[in-house]
Amino acid sequence: MKVIEKIREATAANDNRVVFSFEFFPPKTEDGVDNLFERMERMVAHNPTFCDITWGAGGSTADLTLEIANRMQNMVCVETMMHLTCTNMPVEKIDHALETIKSNGIQNVLALRGDPPHGQDKFVQVEGGFACALDLVKHMRSKYGDYFGITVAGYPAESLLGYSLLKCTLVPVLIDGGVAPPEAYENDLAYLKKKVDAGADLIVTQLFYDTDIFLKFVNDCRQIGITCPIVPGIMPINNFKGFLRMTGFCKTKIPPEIMAALEAIKDNEEAVRAYGIHLGTEMCKKIMASGIRTLHLYTLNMEKSALAILMNLGLIEESKISRPLPWRRPTNVFRVKENVRPIFWANRPKSYISRTVGWDQYPHDRWGDSRSASYGVLGDYQFLRPRSRDKKLHEEWAVPLKNVEDIYENFMKFCLGKLRTSPWTELDGLQPETKIISEQLGNINLKGWGGPGGYVYQKAYLEFFCSPEKLNALVDKCKIFPSLTYMAVNKEGTWKSNVNNTDVNAVTWGVFPAKEIIQPTVVDPQSFMVWKDEAFEIWSRGWAKLYPEDDPSRKLLDEVQSKYYLVSLVDNDYIHGDLFAVFKDI
Repeated sequence: MKVIEKIREATAANDNRVVFSFEFFPPKTEDGVDNLFERMERMVAHNPTFCDITWGAGGSTADLTLEIANRMQNMVCVETMMHLTCTNMPVEKIDHALETIKSNGIQNVLALRGDPPHGQDKFVQVEGGFACALDLVKHMRSKYGDYFGITVAGYPAESLLGYSLLKCTLVPVLIDGGVAPPEAYENDLAYLKKKVDAGADLIVTQLFYDTDIFLKFVNDCRQIGITCPIVPGIMPINNFKGFLRMTGFCKTKIPPEIMAALEAIKDNEEAVRAYGIHLGTEMCKKIMASGIRTLHLYTLNMEKSALAILMNLGLIEESKISRPLPWRRPTNVFRVKENVRPIFWANRPKSYISRTVGWDQYPHDRWGDSRSASYGVLGDYQFLRPRSRDKKLHEEWAVPLKNVEDIYENFMKFCLGKLRTSPWTELDGLQPETKIISEQLGNINLKGWGGPGGYVYQKAYLEFFCSPEKLNALVDKCKIFPSLTYMAVNKEGTWKSNVNNTDVNAVTWGVFPAKEIIQPTVVDPQSFMVWKDEAFEIWSRGWAKLYPEDDPSRKLLDEVQSKYYLVSLVDNDYIHGDLFAVFKDI
């Protein structure tokens, strides 16, 4: 979905809702990328309108930016805006980038001229490339029509980077105390209007610290006929040296009272960060009081200050992270209507997305519409983990295993929340709705979703591995619990069940005001058979591989993998049922 459409939706709601967004940049190392995505997952849980990723000085991180943008849109499932610059970019490379993100379901681009290449002090148009952002906007609209939502940068009077872009020609201007002379400022406004007239539908500003200058900039834009939303770019101050470096690079005017306050505490990093949060909060309050309901936070890949500002404003609450569905709704334009999934991948959403990426149609309202679609084969991707997570798994799961009871012990610890990781989950710890029954899960080894004013119904569901002997006892007990349905299969595909192969069982559904009933989570035998291959493979590629090749623990895990059954159990009496009763005396 285009960001401009999401902002218009929020504005049309007329409920004084403020929307916010985050900016990130590509880290320089693999570990940095892993850490960024962990941080991004936590921040995206607060439901930003979008997140953007920068292109990098001189186009130096082009491939990485494309990769990160794809993962943001399709794995993190946040509406993604990718920066695209003219630096070192002939039109062929620009079109390659645009075609790539289009094929990945991304619809939003921030069109920029870009910084000079590394080691140079001025921008030079490359052969076959564009001279400025205006050229880029015109090209995108000419070749791609209305597919992309195009955002451009706006520069309040205090932060013109020392140049005015008039008719795509760089004209040096004298900056007096961070403020450009009137003629240069007017020229820059006129150029901004040309970008909007050429097809840009949103403006995000450069960082600033004088709110009055930003508000004047917005008013001046309105006076010359710029009517699109203007989003203020807010950069929290995290440390004094970084603040001086960034404001120096951007030629940003710093009000004397802010510099005086920082000078007094510049050697106390905690005090500087606390002041930065306070300043950011007060700036946003003044902006919101003027009627502007959008905020864009330049995070510098750090989360605490940005989230603290939003919490101070009452825009987020750590204890009230809402979800419209039990899983994060896709943002890819090709699967944005998807609202039904099998429950089996609840803890491995990225694996599910990667195995269904080739589907022509995604299930909407009813799973039956798409159950015949084939799942992608298992590959290395389904078993890749960030290095930090891999390290934690080693700490928690690569412990000596003397017998099968030691295996049970590890599962029990995870169910009780004593372990944060599991080879079978991509997520951090138990999901909120699982924590309600964590003690019962521990013995045998809801935070809600949806909007306000509705009701959520959920059948008790349990999935586990068990020995053939335990499974036989469980099957016998199920005969006296008519509300229970089960499916069980081992690694070789031996199947035991009391449901038909074509049955589809909705295990969660929600009833909300002015909406049709939604059933976002289902249990179906065909998907279960696909999932079982992945679930059993995790015994070896997710857990056993943590041990040396000849370790006895590894041999024990291989034995369990080959003998045990994967079981899916549903209690269809969602009012009076007691799923755990069947386990008594087993």
